[in-house]
Amino acid sequence: MATTASIGDVILHYARSGTPGGHPFVFSNSLGTDFRVWDPLLPHLPVGLDILRYDKRGHGLSGAPDGPWRMDDYVADLAGLMEAQGLSGAVICGLSVGGLIAQGLAASRPDLVRALILCDTGAKIGTETMWNDRIAAVRAQGLESIADAVMERWFAPGFRADRVRLAPWRTMLARTPAEGYARTGEAIRDADYRASTAELRLPCLAVCGAHDGSTPPELVRQTAALIPGSRFALIEEAGHIPCVEQPAVLAAHISRFLEEIGAG
Repeated sequence: MATTASIGDVILHYARSGTPGGHPFVFSNSLGTDFRVWDPLLPHLPVGLDILRYDKRGHGLSGAPDGPWRMDDYVADLAGLMEAQGLSGAVICGLSVGGLIAQGLAASRPDLVRALILCDTGAKIGTETMWNDRIAAVRAQGLESIADAVMERWFAPGFRADRVRLAPWRTMLARTPAEGYARTGEAIRDADYRASTAELRLPCLAVCGAHDGSTPPELVRQTAALIPGSRFALIEEAGHIPCVEQPAVLAAHISRFLEEIGAG
């Protein structure tokens, strides 16, 4: 059941599911999505996981305190929510900006993180010019103005050709609060976790869709290579959101990883 919690300066919308008291497993989702982006994946996951999903600040039904926001704010939000929920030693699965949050949490609060699953993300994502241009467009014209271009980065051609399947995800993006998207874009623009991620020593699985136009496979490979012993997997026929396009394939990679680390 979904509910809300006051964490620091923000009200966060979150949901718990799975097996109470099981292996703690936390999802952190991407820019322009809410925690429903994980819905297609959940039925494919192994039993025995105590799952937490949440809407980061400025997204979904979570609040949007006065900005600007830094990536450290998003990390503190998740740390506070996990503490409030009594979760520690969790596997953190982060998608895109959620992967940045996961890396930041692992570096600053290793007591909360047992292992990382980094989906279509990087330790440094994009360039200052790219983010400034996108933020300016969103603030001037709204998310509808960039929605079609984002869909090309998010999904492989075959998925985009099915307008019925594509429609809800395009709508999710377009209905994201524009200022929440813009402030999160600023936080991504200014975040660089390459040094701190290179200091991490914990199990890590990195996965990426072969058609990802936002965080291409080579960026995800490079990020995985920063963490000794990490493993990289490429998911064919998927773009930036493999949990939507190829949930069974992503779940199979996750399940094998959990078995390897004794959390499955």
